[in-house]
Amino acid sequence: MDEVIRIKNLYKSFEDNEVLKDISLSLRKGENIVVMGRSGIGKSVLIKCIVGLLNHDSGTIEIFNTDISTLGYRQLDSIRKRIGFLFQGSALYDSMNVRENLEFPLLRSRFLEKTDKNINRVIDEVLENVGLLNAKNKMPSELSGGMQKRLGLARTLVLRPQIILYDEPTTGLDPVTSGEIIDLMISVQKKYNTSSIIITHDLKCAKMTANNIKLLKNGVFYAEGTYEEMKKNSNKEIAEYFN
Repeated sequence: MDEVIRIKNLYKSFEDNEVLKDISLSLRKGENIVVMGRSGIGKSVLIKCIVGLLNHDSGTIEIFNTDISTLGYRQLDSIRKRIGFLFQGSALYDSMNVRENLEFPLLRSRFLEKTDKNINRVIDEVLENVGLLNAKNKMPSELSGGMQKRLGLARTLVLRPQIILYDEPTTGLDPVTSGEIIDLMISVQKKYNTSSIIITHDLKCAKMTANNIKLLKNGVFYAEGTYEEMKKNSNKEIAEYFN
């Protein structure tokens, strides 16, 4: 499989706090990698470095075989448009209804010819895929937490990303709604053939979505493997984490 993200020897610090130390990672087309670990250890920092929201100190991040540190703003923006980012809080526009939340990124992109017919077609297709077609005219405040997550994912999908970065996609949701979001993530991956990096504490999410799991601790990946391999790991700390 072709690599869509390649990270080598990545370091990132905030003053004296070294958050990421010599991190390497390879994400292939159609693959899902789950990154797990305790809160505040740098998982979200990693994906923010990937999309250039944070500048890394050293090492390389290549996306679609391009070192992002060599890119100017317009070139980096072009790369970002091929990456979807589902924020932990969904990051919706409160003053826009569901349809307008999806229309806004479409109007700013070069993804399709900007006719009302084309825009409506794409919006309706994506909303149907996430089960929100009947909520098109509702405001975000009228949606449940699970529906807001669905809308956040729909807004990511309107630009047909090749990579999706998920930041705690099931946090704050009840078990039933969490299961629905996990099922939706799997459905999206199959339908759009996306590659994903998923930051999560949710063991069910990791089990259902991951091709490979990486555990982050003290700034380094100290274990990796499939869910079943993690459960059977000889390291007691790792095995207990997954049981």
